[in-house]
Amino acid sequence: YTILSKVHSDRNVYPSAGVLFVHVLEREYFKGEFPPYPKPGEISNDPITFNTNLMGYPDRPGWLRYIQRTPYSDGVLYGSPTVENVGKPTIIEITAYNRRTFETARHNLIINIMSAEVDFPLPYQAEFFIRNMNVEEMLASEVLGDFLGAVKNVWQPERLNAINITSALDRGGRVPLPINDMKEGVYVMVGADVPFSSCLREVENPQNQLRCSQEMEPFITCDKKFRTQFHIDWCKISLVDNTKQVSTFQEVIRGEGILPDGGEYKPPSDTLKSRDYYSDFLITLAVPSAIALVLFLILAYIMCCRREGVEKRNMQTPDIQLVHHSAIQKSTKELRDMSKNREIAWPLSTLPVFHPVTGEIVPPLHPDSYDNTSMPLMQTQQ
Repeated sequence: YTILSKVHSDRNVYPSAGVLFVHVLEREYFKGEFPPYPKPGEISNDPITFNTNLMGYPDRPGWLRYIQRTPYSDGVLYGSPTVENVGKPTIIEITAYNRRTFETARHNLIINIMSAEVDFPLPYQAEFFIRNMNVEEMLASEVLGDFLGAVKNVWQPERLNAINITSALDRGGRVPLPINDMKEGVYVMVGADVPFSSCLREVENPQNQLRCSQEMEPFITCDKKFRTQFHIDWCKISLVDNTKQVSTFQEVIRGEGILPDGGEYKPPSDTLKSRDYYSDFLITLAVPSAIALVLFLILAYIMCCRREGVEKRNMQTPDIQLVHHSAIQKSTKELRDMSKNREIAWPLSTLPVFHPVTGEIVPPLHPDSYDNTSMPLMQTQQ
């Protein structure tokens, strides 16, 4: 059910539309493209990474994905081609980078997408979410074969195909913790030609739906057939029945290509009528300016013409209050004039000093010939 091919130079592969396609880029093959180690007989283990893109474009087609976990593991191209790509050869350029020698090797992969074998394949599709698997682990042919075998035992179809595989990280999932048992999870979509079995329908029961809404495990009778190797989240299973989907496609009715007669065409006149902008000028400039001028005159009258003045204030103030105010002003002016005459710096010998050890204030040291009678009186207030 899965087309698995090894990497070769200019290899042609023929996948079918709607069927999972897997292409492995093996590091062992590309080791022959790079020079060996200097010592003969030594096994080389160079880190090799791959870059894949559609020829002439920087990225791959939308249906094709690529994954390589580490430079010491193989790369994998996988995806499910669509019906729109049938008959169109897709050339993928594969460039291998040797991280030790910084050399490159390029090969082409020509993908020729073929149409499906039947007209209406895989009408019943089910998508499972496997929690204990990574996408590269699930892409291995042995693991995918075991999963399809378990699904076939539960479903019992005549035809069963793997349609697509998607990592949970591509669906908005979180990166798991760096623990060995933690996996990112993978979505696997399979299709069959018979209706869904009763075991798969148990997910739609009201009891199981209630348990899923409460983040509890639902009771599925066929879960034990998967539990030994695959841990399936039954709350995230999706069942799609394409036979019940109503097509919304409407056939387009094409006419004769002639427009209906709408009369004679009349183009606009070449001469434009002049427009008078005087009224626009009055509305936008003259009217706001006139209103601003009136407000300015009113404010000027209030602030200048309605001012009481000092004389009116003195007339309304009692005489005794005016006398007291005048006396206070004269006394203040006289004190200020007297204080200007005594603003003389004192000598440094009269300033207090501090003990360098204790920090206490000690009186200044004066020589014996110092005249104590000339010392200011303020020194006694220490």
